Amino acid sequence: MEIRSRRGRAVLPARITDRVRPGNCFAPFHWNDLFGADLSINAVTSDAIDPLSQQPELKYCAVALTKVATAAPVPAQVAAPASAAAVFGLDTDPPPVLAEAERRYLAGFLAALPAGAPGVPVLPAGAPFTAEHAQWVNGALAGLYSRTTPTAPAPAGRPLLVLWASQTGTAEEFAAGVAARLTAEGRPATLLAMADTGPAALPADADLLFVTSTYGDGEAPDNGAAFWDALAADPPVRLDGRRYAVLAFGDPGYRDYCGHGRRLDARLAELGARPLAPRAECPPGDETTAPGWLDTVAAALRETPGPAPAPTPSPTVRRGGPATARLVGNRLLSGPGSDKEVRRFTFDTRELDRPLDYAVGDALAVHPVNSPALVDEWLSLVGAASATATVTLPGRGELPFREALARHLDITRISPDLLRFCADRTRDGRELRALLRADNTDALARWTWDRQAVDVAAEFGVRAGPQEWTEVFGRLQPRQYSICSSPLTDPHLISLTVSVLRWDSVKGQPRGGVCSTHLADAEPGTAVPVRLRRAPHFRPPADPATPAVMIGPGTGVAPFLGFLEDRRARGHRAPNWLFFGEQHRATDFHYREELTAHLADGTLTRLDTAFSRDQRAKVYVQDRMREHGHHLWSWLQDGAHLYVCGDASRMAKAVDLALRDIVATHGGLTPEEAAGYLKQLAADKRYVRDVY
Repeated sequence: MEIRSRRGRAVLPARITDRVRPGNCFAPFHWNDLFGADLSINAVTSDAIDPLSQQPELKYCAVALTKVATAAPVPAQVAAPASAAAVFGLDTDPPPVLAEAERRYLAGFLAALPAGAPGVPVLPAGAPFTAEHAQWVNGALAGLYSRTTPTAPAPAGRPLLVLWASQTGTAEEFAAGVAARLTAEGRPATLLAMADTGPAALPADADLLFVTSTYGDGEAPDNGAAFWDALAADPPVRLDGRRYAVLAFGDPGYRDYCGHGRRLDARLAELGARPLAPRAECPPGDETTAPGWLDTVAAALRETPGPAPAPTPSPTVRRGGPATARLVGNRLLSGPGSDKEVRRFTFDTRELDRPLDYAVGDALAVHPVNSPALVDEWLSLVGAASATATVTLPGRGELPFREALARHLDITRISPDLLRFCADRTRDGRELRALLRADNTDALARWTWDRQAVDVAAEFGVRAGPQEWTEVFGRLQPRQYSICSSPLTDPHLISLTVSVLRWDSVKGQPRGGVCSTHLADAEPGTAVPVRLRRAPHFRPPADPATPAVMIGPGTGVAPFLGFLEDRRARGHRAPNWLFFGEQHRATDFHYREELTAHLADGTLTRLDTAFSRDQRAKVYVQDRMREHGHHLWSWLQDGAHLYVCGDASRMAKAVDLALRDIVATHGGLTPEEAAGYLKQLAADKRYVRDVY
């Protein structure tokens, strides 16, 4: 295509794309005369510069386009005439546009690669890339560095797919590391979100590695729900000839621990797939189970003929350690007389070696320490000698019992293992054993509601030594909170909205949430270990013209404060609608001033609130949604993206049911069609949830 202006001409290859606005064309400035005649795009644009800084003017101008019979000669190193990409129909796909954080990381990564070193470099699992961008970069690195002396072709191996479903990003992150390691070991693996494929599309002779979390109480994550529905469909898709392995992430605090992973494992076997390795279940903080599962899978794959293994060390699938931020803000949001204590905590990250390049929608995992008073209570219960005792902790070695209680052990949670431990060491353990029966989960929840582990040990007179308690306690886990600020406001400050939990035990002792009270009672400037947890699926619309509907009762409003700040800073003028709910308007209207300001400047188009205790009949956000169902349906028809954040057990389900009713009523659909409509919204990433 000839591109001509009144200043000059260039002849370049062209493609039609919707990535450029109608009426515009785009050419990279890298096209220049070094690569051949008529290839310099700067010959077309203005050569004006600033007289002081010598900075070029913006490179835009009016041009005329004319199709020419012969393209300008392009040397082989720019675009091979018969590229491998063309064979697969990929020659028209441009490289992805990397975010600023991705570009900085990649620049440092490439700068540190030793010249002439053997092997193919692979981005580590914790690199700040989206899954799609990491795949492209790793593919490009493989193309650049895997050229070796030609060898006899290895026999073709079975296709290897790593499929993930994740609600918070943990499973997605580990799955990316699985694919990177196996690829480096000579078994090229394709990384796929379960939302992007289905059982019928799986190759007939494939090896399938499933890495999944469990959402709520045993359900599939949002981005794995459609895949599971297809697996469970009748008639089913047979999976004979495939081999599989399942790694399930979950929280033992939920009744159906790793429930989705277990059901996925069982269903794959029912449909004819053969286990490649046993299922593994990985609780938070377990740093051995998942890597051990991967080692088992890798060993099983080595027994299958495949490409010759690359002579490179395997990358370790491991997340980076936490960074230390300063707690500089502790603002009480709840008003006098509220039944709740909700606070906004702000952290300053200026002292970090590298910035936390977060985006709105991401979460921050905070690593707390246990209350000193609770640690003293445990030391008193275990015995006077325990204050100076030492214990051995896997991964930590020998350390003082006090330090283990304060920093490394979960000394509050009443786990099934702790109940069994106490039942075996009390005179009459029948009550505790009864609570552990599978049909007694509701009674167990009621009994543990206002107790912590120390209350159980004291109530039943349990006596055990420091090492015994160390072995029955779980590891102290970070607590994850949605970020409620935008880096466009201040990239160094990160804010969270947290409900602080405090209550009295059955014996009247003060109790509290481990992390929330740690932050609430901390001195200004306290150093707090934190780790960024990315949520690339939970972002405001990138298109400035796309409306957003946000449903966030209670502390679920947190990410939407960031969304609104971000859209305002970017100048996005699309309509934004927020549903917010709490108990009382007078005491629990969090961020009233900020939301009122967003309404005043037009960033927030609509704000509908539901204060459940301000009238005789309780009113919740789902009730407000139904009241305005015809408007909500209209917004969806106009292309709005729908976001939900907050409680998974009740609120998210009630909101989903309300949406189905609204779609059925105002869209004229049957219940089944309404459910399908919402599934399609989720598949199109227009209905996304951050629920816990």
